[in-house]
Amino acid sequence: MASEKNAVALTGFFSSLFHNLPRLLLTNVLFALPFAVIFGIFFLINTLTGLNSMFIYFLTIIPLFPFYAGVTQVTSHMVRGEENVDVFSNFIGGIKENLLRFLIHGVVMYAAVFISYYSIVLYLGLGSKNGMFYVPLVICILIAIFFLFMFFYVPPMTVTFDIKMKDIYKNSALMTIGELKHNLFAVFGIFILFLVCATVLMCSFTPVLLIIFTIVLALFIVPSILSFIINSAVYKNMYSMIVDRDSKSKTIDKKMENRRKGQFRDDEEPVAEDYSDLEIDELADGDEFIFYNGKMMKRSYLLKLKKEAEERKNAK
Repeated sequence: MASEKNAVALTGFFSSLFHNLPRLLLTNVLFALPFAVIFGIFFLINTLTGLNSMFIYFLTIIPLFPFYAGVTQVTSHMVRGEENVDVFSNFIGGIKENLLRFLIHGVVMYAAVFISYYSIVLYLGLGSKNGMFYVPLVICILIAIFFLFMFFYVPPMTVTFDIKMKDIYKNSALMTIGELKHNLFAVFGIFILFLVCATVLMCSFTPVLLIIFTIVLALFIVPSILSFIINSAVYKNMYSMIVDRDSKSKTIDKKMENRRKGQFRDDEEPVAEDYSDLEIDELADGDEFIFYNGKMMKRSYLLKLKKEAEERKNAK
């Protein structure tokens, strides 16, 4: 059963990927200009100062990260199953609505990348001389993986929910461990993308072709495909967990408010949804998630709710 569900999910992923491929390429075009300009500026700084340091290149992350908000906004709409996503308006809207927050995320990610990179390089060099240094090396790698997994969730959570920054990082940190299976799915997808890119680059038999292929992959292929892979793996579970937690929190808050007012009974009965506007193909294969009324729910569960609503209606 599990393998069958995985096969259905994989088929749905590739179907959605190829369906949205033109929009993903357009998203990369919108991302390419700021990427090229910002990277070019820091490349120039690195060259003119003579530092030739990865420290300078890593600084590119901070001003570039707000533009990644646009990429995340577009791909999150795609993985929710929305048809004909307006790439331009979502890309610009994602940047405008999340500019400050993504600048802060960029600083955090820069610090994580900078510390992880130089720590791993340091202990790798020391470990070749003294095996005891492989212990802190392994710890640094695990911390780097933790930050990698956490940043699977930080961007999509930021563009989707209006919640406090501390809650974004707290929820993302919890999902780093709690959603390990989906994080590994994302890593597997990233690995396959890396293999494809590496194969393309190995097919470049001249330095000129290598430069051309690298530019095309970096500017027009990788960013949105990478975001699409990550969101496909983690978005639905992240969305469901945050929405369910928020719903439970509101229910508890309402009960507590009633108690403060001296009311020991919650008189308001929930209004039963009639699901009359819900259209689902009952003969379709699989049990995919469907975005309905602000929530991601499985098709089988929605069919059950619709059937129960129809029975209540007929019983009146």
